[in-house]
Amino acid sequence: MFQGLKSKLDDMGAVKRLCERAEAYALQDQQRQPGAEHFLLAALDLPDGTARHAFEQAGAEPDALRAAIDQQYADALRGIGLIAETPTAAPLPTPSGPYQAAASGQAVMQALAATRKSHSSLLGAHVVAVVADMSEGVAPRALRALGVDLARLKSTADAIAQAGHTR
Repeated sequence: MFQGLKSKLDDMGAVKRLCERAEAYALQDQQRQPGAEHFLLAALDLPDGTARHAFEQAGAEPDALRAAIDQQYADALRGIGLIAETPTAAPLPTPSGPYQAAASGQAVMQALAATRKSHSSLLGAHVVAVVADMSEGVAPRALRALGVDLARLKSTADAIAQAGHTR
């Protein structure tokens, strides 16, 4: 009984850390609502280390992700005729009120919620697997720009997440 309660509390803590870090990354990008890319960056920060491990095992460099995401934003601005090299503004202040995510961030959280019964606690590798399964958006474009094989990253993250729950 106590182990089950501890597991639920650990899971709630991981979800809280994930959402807080995703929101912080979004605010740095001048966005009030985190997208899938922000949840992916946040997963790399989770203390379980499984997101970083999944990246490394799939032959990807986790520390290169931030620059690849920034490049996706710059390319999008350039594509609509705005100059992407303008100085960046200070991060937005933390919003008050209920937590909200952008559509891609909501998709990540919904996919994670849908799998809650199949694993005991949230790991960074779960987030990586969900994002690697997406076909559109900033996060998958950034991963492809890094030369990441999304199918390989997903299967690697799934295996690491599964192994993390059998220990």
